[in-house]
Amino acid sequence: MGAAGTTVGISLREPAHRVSPRARTMWHLSAVVEGVFAVALLTGAVLLWDRVPAWTIAALAVVQVGWAAVVPRWRYLVHRWETTETAVYTQTGWWARERRIAPMSRIQTVDYAEGPVARLFGLARVTITTASAAGAISIDGLDRDTARRLVDDLTLRADAVEGDAT
Repeated sequence: MGAAGTTVGISLREPAHRVSPRARTMWHLSAVVEGVFAVALLTGAVLLWDRVPAWTIAALAVVQVGWAAVVPRWRYLVHRWETTETAVYTQTGWWARERRIAPMSRIQTVDYAEGPVARLFGLARVTITTASAAGAISIDGLDRDTARRLVDDLTLRADAVEGDAT
């Protein structure tokens, strides 16, 4: 341990790697599908009830188009990850930015998941469960092969650390 209770060699910083560029496309598609669904629901409400003004459909459509155009790009620029011999570093968020560090000695499990949309884009999520009150760390939008190698690598590294990750 170093000064102020920090582990030597571990510091809060921007991680080195971006997620796969295909994640940006996946996030765009997801935002468009969600937007179409929301506009369709609102359109149904306008047709069924006289209390919902018709202009809300156009307003929601404008918001959804803006969301689908901006948020996936912004998210791609912010989402980063990195592993070192001693820790896993992540950075997430699109409005509020969050950086997290998981020392190898605190890793309890490493999980791999492919949702149906992610599978279409050859992407996966790696979730690292730690002995932390803040909860698990997830890295979304990784290339499938990169994610599998990361799971294998982190599992071996965490197993090599002495202790019980608590």
